[in-house]
Amino acid sequence: MAQAKMQGSPANLEAPRFVEAKALLIAGLRRNYAPGTMNGIAEQWKEFAPHIGKIAGQVGFTAYGVGWQGSDGKSVEYLTGVEVSGFAGLLSKFTVVSLPAMKYAVFPHREHVTKLRDTIDAIFFKWLPQSGLQAAGGVADTPAFLERYSEEFNPQTGLGGMEVWVPLIS
Repeated sequence: MAQAKMQGSPANLEAPRFVEAKALLIAGLRRNYAPGTMNGIAEQWKEFAPHIGKIAGQVGFTAYGVGWQGSDGKSVEYLTGVEVSGFAGLLSKFTVVSLPAMKYAVFPHREHVTKLRDTIDAIFFKWLPQSGLQAAGGVADTPAFLERYSEEFNPQTGLGGMEVWVPLIS
């Protein structure tokens, strides 16, 4: 995410694990955020959360935050969603994205959800430039990152079960 600026000190990143992930079909709410409006993402989650577990064709209870670089190079496209098995029966306000099978660097995030931006910044501004690897974000509408919230994530405490997945060019 080239437009982001590192704020404060970078998060202490654990070494990533590397995963060859299957293709994913994710359905949910997709919005555009200009710089300075990223706080709206929390509201987007509040709007989406009541749908989790009630979405036609939902696969499991893992939720995803999917982020793309905006077409203007400054904004961010962000989708709050869940994996689905198909398009049938989805609400018209939902966007569906198809992510191909690919390799990801997976970073655990053990701090409060409000510190997730620090982890993402540390990945893109510290780890990635030093890794010798290349992120796939921006290639054929590949997202820059996925936030993955497992069933262990507690929305009341903002803790547990969070990871940042960065797609890599193989």
